[in-house]
Amino acid sequence: MGKGSRLSRGDARRNARIQRLRAVVRPELAVLAVDLADAKQAVVVCDHDGRVLARRTFRCRAWELDQAVSWGQQHARAGGFAGVVVACEPTGHRWKVLARLAGQAGAELVCVPPMLVARGREEEDLTRDRSDDKDALVIARLAAQLRCYRPERPTPTWARLRHLGARRAHLLVAAGAARQQLRDLLECACPALLDAAREPLDSASWRAAVTVALDHWQGQPGGVSLDGAAFTAQVTGQLPRWGTTRPYRPIIAAVGAATACPDGVAEQRRGALERARGLLDDWHQALAALGQVEQRMVAVLGELGLAGLVATIDGLSPLGAAAILAETGDPARFDCARALVKHAGLCPRDNASGTSAGPTRISRRGRPGLRLACWRAVWGALPHNQVLRARHQHLTTRTTNRLTPTQARVAVAAALLRQLWVVATRRVPWDAGIAAGTDSDHGKEVTPAA
Repeated sequence: MGKGSRLSRGDARRNARIQRLRAVVRPELAVLAVDLADAKQAVVVCDHDGRVLARRTFRCRAWELDQAVSWGQQHARAGGFAGVVVACEPTGHRWKVLARLAGQAGAELVCVPPMLVARGREEEDLTRDRSDDKDALVIARLAAQLRCYRPERPTPTWARLRHLGARRAHLLVAAGAARQQLRDLLECACPALLDAAREPLDSASWRAAVTVALDHWQGQPGGVSLDGAAFTAQVTGQLPRWGTTRPYRPIIAAVGAATACPDGVAEQRRGALERARGLLDDWHQALAALGQVEQRMVAVLGELGLAGLVATIDGLSPLGAAAILAETGDPARFDCARALVKHAGLCPRDNASGTSAGPTRISRRGRPGLRLACWRAVWGALPHNQVLRARHQHLTTRTTNRLTPTQARVAVAAALLRQLWVVATRRVPWDAGIAAGTDSDHGKEVTPAA
């Protein structure tokens, strides 16, 4: 065989992936496709050419679909098939219930990406019609064409990390929303409070002082300054609630003086400040819950035996690694580091045809939460990781195809994700020489220290 006939690594991986899928979506099995919904499930049984063997709508919840799986197996055997492979879209958490029911019935489950289903509607008859019955047929056709994937089957520990990561993302949004709404309300009702510190929302003394001031006002500013020893003592008592015990008296005094400032919309002041006091409670509760969730995520990382390994990556905190792994799941389910980067949507998207080449951007497919976690991790890693910093500097200073600082950070985020995949899957500590490409010795597998 000539040199030009050899398969690339991408070809080999693609062939292996197709072989694994074909071992699940076997020719002797019919496809049982389910369009999952709340209380109405459209189910269709098809052969591999897309011919419908049976169709039915079940009025039941997802956890009652065992009857649909049994019904599909009966019709598949009547049509000359040995059984079924179940296919669906990964809708919410319902597909996890269906996967469990299919496993109990001795069948495998594959998932079809929703993006392919949306495009498959148009490919079906060019009308873009959308209905549960048609979607079930499209899901069956795509699964038979192997345009599907085997969903993750996590261990209880990995599943817990996944859920903690989702909870953390929700709390980050809640805390950020409360913070921003608080600023907006104070700009309307009492802007002088925001001038009491250089970065008021980042100051624990400012938060405690504003809490005491709003409690004193009870939604009705009295126009009297709240300075003095009594006010300072009340603020000091509030400080532990915001994570500190040391008061910064200049900020406390400035907040007390700002309470006498008449600036702001008078008609809105009472209601806005009353609402602002509630937002302070919301913000505090979100931050407290966020701290608890983050502690649990780091603890789960230790249960997985990865805490000691990820700690070897300079600049990557255990929490940052846990946030990334909460989005990826077990990285061992990916064939290679590049597959994980594609899953994050951080891989370059080629834009070339013939002799023309357009601008290259990242794909932005996959999990947006994973891209965000990697992006946040890079900001903390760059000042402390010499390898990543050197790569960023090279990308922004090279003479050809120079990247902007933002583009370079995206490339560094992809590099960090690849390195984390190696550390987590091969169970080896991070090595600066290997990460920089100056050392080809990938070492031996090691057991992380307890």
